[in-house]
Amino acid sequence: MPTSRIISPLVKLYYFYFNGFKSMTVGKRLWIIILLKLFIMFVILKVFFFKDFLKTNFNDDESRSKYVLEELTQSNNPVKHNQK
Repeated sequence: MPTSRIISPLVKLYYFYFNGFKSMTVGKRLWIIILLKLFIMFVILKVFFFKDFLKTNFNDDESRSKYVLEELTQSNNPVKHNQK
C-alpha cells in the first residue's frame, strides 16, 4: 500500500482546516478569547490558588503513591453484609 494514498487525505484535511481558519474574521477573535480563557483557567489559577497537595503533605514519592492508591481504591459507600 503506497504511503501517498495515506498522506494525501491527511494533507487535504490539514489544508482544509488551515484555509478555513485563515479566512475567518470573527472566528479568529472568538478563538483568541477561548484560548485566553483556557490559559487563565489552567495556568494563572493553578499557580496562585491551587497548591500542590501531595508535595506539601508528603515527603517522598512512596508515601505520595500510597496515599493516591488508598484514595483511588477505597470505597465511599461500603457494602454492609448481613450478619446472623
